[in-house]
Amino acid sequence: MIYDWIVKQVLNGGKIFALLLDPDEYNDQSLKHTLIEAGKTETDLILVGGSLVTNPVAPFIQKIKENSEIPVLLFPGNLLQISDNADGILLLSLISGRNPDLLIGNHVAAAPMIKSSGMEVISTGYILVENGKSTSVEYISNTKPVPSDKPDIASATAIAGEMLGFKLIYLEAGSGAQHPIKTEIITRVKKNIEVPLIVGGGIRNPEDAKNILNAGADIIVIGNAVEKDTSFLKKVSDITKKWDL
Repeated sequence: MIYDWIVKQVLNGGKIFALLLDPDEYNDQSLKHTLIEAGKTETDLILVGGSLVTNPVAPFIQKIKENSEIPVLLFPGNLLQISDNADGILLLSLISGRNPDLLIGNHVAAAPMIKSSGMEVISTGYILVENGKSTSVEYISNTKPVPSDKPDIASATAIAGEMLGFKLIYLEAGSGAQHPIKTEIITRVKKNIEVPLIVGGGIRNPEDAKNILNAGADIIVIGNAVEKDTSFLKKVSDITKKWDL
């Protein structure tokens, strides 16, 4: 089980590197090249999805499976991004917002489909954090992010998510974020929860990645930076592997 592996890594003090792939941003050639590089650098997980995806997810995942052995988790922005081709799904509940569809509504509609698929389900409390500009996820979800200068709100939201039974907490700056989530927020959240912590969005250089991991992130997610330069995979992977025992 992927979640059991994640927990084991975290308990042993390790860090996990996840690559986020948006089906709209890759053609067959660029996808294959990226997957080859991901394999060389021992990328741990692949997430598939985005705030707004127009290309079908199922064939995209099939192409990933044909060219990689890295576990694939759905990172769905809506019901159309669900496919049983994946190994599992981060079942996201946008707990920083107050949009009922993204708290529970879409989950009810998708539940029978996900259950019948047999894929692993990892319930995830998803927290959007303000980063200096309006992002796609903020606009599409019609929710406000947690203010970047309010680590107490981010922490309280994460604590509530853990109490509600979410297996992971995900702090998200959003695609195209001007900067990563502040380390003060990451540290505050990590100190107050026991479940693994994922952090993504706005990570553009190795120093960003290092700071986020040092602040307490257990899993770091990179997307846009890799689309622009696949060599970023090795740079981040080298950083995460320094924590491996």
